[in-house]
Amino acid sequence: MSGYENVISEHLRITILRLLDEHNGTSNDSLLCDLVAPFGFNPSRDKMRTELNWLAEQGLVECSDNGCMTVELTQRGEDVAKCRVIVPGVKRPARR
Repeated sequence: MSGYENVISEHLRITILRLLDEHNGTSNDSLLCDLVAPFGFNPSRDKMRTELNWLAEQGLVECSDNGCMTVELTQRGEDVAKCRVIVPGVKRPARR
C-alpha cells in the first residue's frame, strides 16, 4: 500500500470506530459503508470488510459473518475512539 493509501485507511478506521462508539457499539458492513460517506469515504463492501477484519485483528472490534458482516466494538476499540489509547494504523483522533 502506498503512503497515501495508508493515510486513507488510518482515517477510515478511526471513523469506523467513532461511528460504532456513537451508535451503541454495533453495526454491519453495509450500514457502515453508508455511514462513512458524509466523512468523504466511498469504500466498496470488500474494502469495508478488509478494514473491519484488520480492526478485529487488532482487538478493536469483533466480527461475525452470516452473509452480512456484523461488527461489535470492544472495550479497547472504545478506548481508541475516545482517544484513551493509541494504536498504530489507526489515525489518532482529535480530542472532542
